[in-house]
Amino acid sequence: MDLEFLQSMDVQILVGVGVAVLAILVAAAYLFSSRKPKGCLDPENFREFKLVKRQQLSHNVAKFTFELPTPTSVLGLPIGQHISCRGKDSQGEEVIKPYTPTTLDSDVGHFELVIKMYPQGRMSHHFRELRVGDYLAVKGPKGRFRYQPGQVRAFGMIAGGSGITPMFQVARAILENPKDMTNVHLIYANVTYEDILLKEELDSLVAKYPGRFKVYYVLNQPPEVWNGGVGFVSKEMIQTHCPAPAPDIKILRCGPPLMNKAMAGHLDALGYSPEIQFQF
Repeated sequence: MDLEFLQSMDVQILVGVGVAVLAILVAAAYLFSSRKPKGCLDPENFREFKLVKRQQLSHNVAKFTFELPTPTSVLGLPIGQHISCRGKDSQGEEVIKPYTPTTLDSDVGHFELVIKMYPQGRMSHHFRELRVGDYLAVKGPKGRFRYQPGQVRAFGMIAGGSGITPMFQVARAILENPKDMTNVHLIYANVTYEDILLKEELDSLVAKYPGRFKVYYVLNQPPEVWNGGVGFVSKEMIQTHCPAPAPDIKILRCGPPLMNKAMAGHLDALGYSPEIQFQF
């Protein structure tokens, strides 16, 4: 009897140990699968990423796709932050300039930059010369913007030209998160229709998230047939197309220096306190 009892106890112990080991393995697998992948960026040192695709969007705008180390790698850039890119100007002098990728960490294995190249732009020269197979030196993340889902009821965004890239990144992150119900209202200003960056992507978000994402385009030199705003962004446009001043909203702005200054004046005059304004 004693022997049978001991054998029974041994079996129970072995079963218990097996169950415990299995539980540990399942928990480890869950933690591993749910753990956020480590980003590829280094805030202190430049890292090089290979250009694998270059798509010309207009005469002076191109989309650059850079490869990450593995197909499942993520850049690791927090929402609304940017990276520093290093290159050389036409004189061979080193230049460093900030850019905001249009991709998110849900876009694994690569990141994209939509770049408007200006004739006299020092970093523009570097991007003009960049060919598939070349490498771009990148450092980051950089930026003061911090976002947690649901921290505001609505965002008002005022963008000009290439200032659309941080707005697009933030809007995408909000809208593609099923737990985030924040509404986004964007005023996007340009000189001509051809200057509008990411228009197809913006219009696609409007169609996909009706009522939650609204875009009002403003052109200084509109085509003959145009149903958007004309001229410069005015106080009246902000009143009509942005959420009214309130503690649970925030207004983001990003554009050329003169535009940023003018928008700050408009917002102050309309009663938007400094606490609910942010300039990229």
